[in-house]
Amino acid sequence: MKLYHLKNLVKAMLCGAIVLGPTSCSDFLDEQDPVNLTPESFYTIPDHAEAAIAATYQGLRFYGDGAGIFSANWQMLEAVTGTASTQTGQNSDLNNLYSLTYDGNTGHIVNWWNGLYRLIANANLALDKIPTIEYKAPATEAQRTKLLGEAAFLRAWGYFNLVRLWGDVPLVTKPQTATSEDFYATRAPQEQVYQLIVEDLQKAEAAGLPLTDVTGRASQMAVKALLSKVYLTMAGFPLSKGAAYYKLAADKSLEVITYAKANPAVVNLFPTYKELHQENLKNRVEHLFQIQYNAAATGVGGFPLNDYFPNFKAVTYAGAGGTGSTVPTLSFYNSYEQGDLRTKNQEGWFYTSYYINGTGAEFSLDAPYVFKYFNIAALGGPGNTPTKLNNLNVNLIRYAEVLLIYAEAQNEVGGPNQEAYDAYKKIRDRAKLTTPALGTFSAATFREAVWRERWYEFAYEGITWFDMVRLRKVFNEKTKGFDNFVGHVNLNISTGATLQEKHLLFPIGVQELLNNPGLKNQNPGY
Repeated sequence: MKLYHLKNLVKAMLCGAIVLGPTSCSDFLDEQDPVNLTPESFYTIPDHAEAAIAATYQGLRFYGDGAGIFSANWQMLEAVTGTASTQTGQNSDLNNLYSLTYDGNTGHIVNWWNGLYRLIANANLALDKIPTIEYKAPATEAQRTKLLGEAAFLRAWGYFNLVRLWGDVPLVTKPQTATSEDFYATRAPQEQVYQLIVEDLQKAEAAGLPLTDVTGRASQMAVKALLSKVYLTMAGFPLSKGAAYYKLAADKSLEVITYAKANPAVVNLFPTYKELHQENLKNRVEHLFQIQYNAAATGVGGFPLNDYFPNFKAVTYAGAGGTGSTVPTLSFYNSYEQGDLRTKNQEGWFYTSYYINGTGAEFSLDAPYVFKYFNIAALGGPGNTPTKLNNLNVNLIRYAEVLLIYAEAQNEVGGPNQEAYDAYKKIRDRAKLTTPALGTFSAATFREAVWRERWYEFAYEGITWFDMVRLRKVFNEKTKGFDNFVGHVNLNISTGATLQEKHLLFPIGVQELLNNPGLKNQNPGY
């Protein structure tokens, strides 16, 4: 946006003043302010392109931003699944998510919409301006192409979340000002949004990104993994593209699996679950793409999932504390198979005891809590002096998900083959579970077996809700089967909360509807 709209008016006033006489004032009035940068004046050298991409990556961290007392944005995707409950009651917005009584005033929902569109705005600016920068040696065109690929990847991630949460959404692909023709953007059909997502990921795939990247930036393996996930989602509800897209998902995920088999030290499952939350293994092996955090770095911030800590229990160096505002439901915890390593205390996803102040005597927590993100190096453990700096990252794509994407998609294409079975079994092998032989599965039984494994493997990773929506099915902790989405009762609150048709989409924020007349209508049921 221009910062000097008053230039001509000021010029006329000054040049007309008697004290200036015949002296021209055009020279000093035409000078540019070197401090107040604009998109037009900033994008001039390759370093500016790097800064634009860095700002876009930074936008991912809205995920962990606060959403009122004892709550953060990420909890929106957990509270509604029924697999989590709360030990605090102070945050009415969070309580409404748990009870499925949220609406367009719920803070988490508003924050997700705003956060995703801010990320997209930065990506749009990068995609629009980086091509205008003159690249001279030692900078190369390959660097420009790579940065544009990263911007496209990040925009695709933003729109992939938007379209799954709200359905038809405004499709904004250019930088906006108040004078833009599409400033009050209308909602585009989901098909059109998915088309852009696929196109962006295909551009990223062809952008010369490294195969993997331990710095946390987008890589070819991350792009292929996300593209396989997009295809899997398009195959299911609401687009219901079926077999052709299951085939695309299977083929793309198999590309990652094939690379992993040839390079097991680079892409693989970690041998143990504890390695998933070791700081020195961030952005490596199983972590294909993460949101970056660093408590020691100015402007980056520490790990944001601390609402998993038990309420006022001394599990860290800081003593008694924690909010317990997201805790596992006993019904879900108890539904895991007997002997599943993911339920073993301090070994898998949960812990039922810990050590006073992180390093003292062991004590019972009297319930299971989420151990999946417990940073022993930072918080304390037996024989470990805590650093007090929680630098873990937040997972967005793990190799484990690629394996189960392939298993599910391949099964839908032609039933369970050996490769699909091996991918499924690899997840269970790490959990120390016995897997029935391939010949015992039909396409129908293998389908539910893979779904069930997704519920157990990706619990509390912001994935389960999206599975519920694309499958229109929800895991029943009591029967260990799957209910239809509509009519399923979440067991995370004492009265139970029944999923309705309207819950397949979230409501648009009320203020957004008021601000943008192009949106016109709220999602049905709100």
